[in-house]
Amino acid sequence: MLVNHKYHLTYCTNVHPGEDWKETFDNLAAYVPKIKGQVASEVPFGIGLRLSNLASLELGLEGELTKFKEWLQKNNLYVFTMNGFPYGNFHRERVKDLVHQPDWTTDDRVIYTIRLFKQLAYLLPDAMSGSISTSPITYRHWHKNNKEDLLQVFTKSALNYAKVVVALAKIEQKTGKHLHLNIEPEPDGLLENSDEVIQFFKNYLVPLGAKVVSNALRIPVSQAEKLVYRHINVCYDVCHFSLAYEAPKESFTKFRDAGIAVGKIQISAALKIIFDEVDADKTWETLALFNEATYLHQVTEKVGEKVITYADLPDILDRSKQFKEIRAHFHVPIFLERFGTLLSTQDQILAVLDYLKDHEVTDHLEVETYTWDVLPNELKTNLSDSIVRELLWMKEKLVQINE
Repeated sequence: MLVNHKYHLTYCTNVHPGEDWKETFDNLAAYVPKIKGQVASEVPFGIGLRLSNLASLELGLEGELTKFKEWLQKNNLYVFTMNGFPYGNFHRERVKDLVHQPDWTTDDRVIYTIRLFKQLAYLLPDAMSGSISTSPITYRHWHKNNKEDLLQVFTKSALNYAKVVVALAKIEQKTGKHLHLNIEPEPDGLLENSDEVIQFFKNYLVPLGAKVVSNALRIPVSQAEKLVYRHINVCYDVCHFSLAYEAPKESFTKFRDAGIAVGKIQISAALKIIFDEVDADKTWETLALFNEATYLHQVTEKVGEKVITYADLPDILDRSKQFKEIRAHFHVPIFLERFGTLLSTQDQILAVLDYLKDHEVTDHLEVETYTWDVLPNELKTNLSDSIVRELLWMKEKLVQINE
């Protein structure tokens, strides 16, 4: 839905299970029109679409894409953004670090992403840009900081991102639609924070990628560099950047100064614990309730100017170390500031909105809370009602920034 005549606000449908296209569509049909009726009954409602590789392949068969577009139009819906990070199944089985497979060193990731963009270009309304968020190259622990290995990974991924730039430039020439791929930094991704993203652009993506684009499109390197910046942006996931202990103003300013666009903001919140403000024993007991086997829940702490990352929540639950403050990757409901003795990083969402009052960043806003099924029982509620509550909370906050 368009809020303030400026922001496309939606939620990411990765919250709904859907490995194949039938299950994906069945869940869209069951949930989205009902949710739209409660948050945007009189206006078009945008979808943040998540397609697995299998669902995307099946959507391209036997006129399914045309039928889907007709269903969207019939229900006053549109697709303006996609989540292209998880390639395979995202529910009901162990995901953990496998969410990065295949990574950006592989042809499979390139083929999947370009296919998604072709589908997005077909579904996207005219006079609207389209975005897809994606993995920050690979999972850091698969490479252990071996310099030669990392050089190959950075180089190969830059060349593969450039192949997407070529495809998107051709799509724009043909359709007039501006599409952009948004790299999403996260803890233990090879790109975790703004500085690492900027260095990747500077040292690999722009110099290596521009040559690929220049050769493929037969244009000057200077023009190719502009296309790299035009079609490769950043997905600012609020939860992830709060885990990096980066204030939104700091991150947005760094990206702006580096000439890197933020093409999409994912509205999400992490868990936060400040130990000198709570009963420690009770807090550890509550935190242990969030330990589950599906997703990675990295934990971070800041010591001086350094952010230390623990690979998963079980790594700290033995209480072998004392902490002043920690943050945990859990994508908790954005409308809650506190979970018993635990806090959320909702304050970072509010800081993003405060920045948007006076700065144009992006018009793509996507609420991404996907952990409803694995939350502790006392936090589980009806899924539709929970999504509606998040969107209405966010809509109210967006309206307030214009007052």
